[in-house]
Amino acid sequence: MKNNTETITAAIPSPYGVLSVSERNGAIVAVDWKEPENPHTSPLLEETAKQLAAYFAGDLKIFNLPLSPKGDSFQQSVCRAMLKIPYGKTTTYGAIAEKLNTYGQPVGKACGGNSIPIIIPCHRVLAVDGLGGYSGEGGVERKIELLKLEGGFPYLL
Repeated sequence: MKNNTETITAAIPSPYGVLSVSERNGAIVAVDWKEPENPHTSPLLEETAKQLAAYFAGDLKIFNLPLSPKGDSFQQSVCRAMLKIPYGKTTTYGAIAEKLNTYGQPVGKACGGNSIPIIIPCHRVLAVDGLGGYSGEGGVERKIELLKLEGGFPYLL
């Protein structure tokens, strides 16, 4: 049995390969695009696997999981802003920057540092003149796939 302060990482299948989903102190702290080295499970990670499967099937629009993304107060504010973007919708780095009284470039950097992609939907944040980047495995192509899954980028369908 793991104690509550250790990080537990599960291997969770996705249409894009195995994801490593990590939990610490009763909250999800990371989603990585790779298979974990020493996978374990927990009730929270089992629930996360169910919610991710429902999301990938198109049946879940809002995740209901305790989250603890890494980062300073600015990164946390960008994560909170991303969590407010509805399923199937997009916004821009500049629009988030305006709400946070900053500039698009630091918002883009914070999106790129999102430790819990998919669940914290950084893929829904676009550049004003195009897709912008995506730091997850598969890069911009993966961003497009996630947007298509949600129907959030209709001119690519």
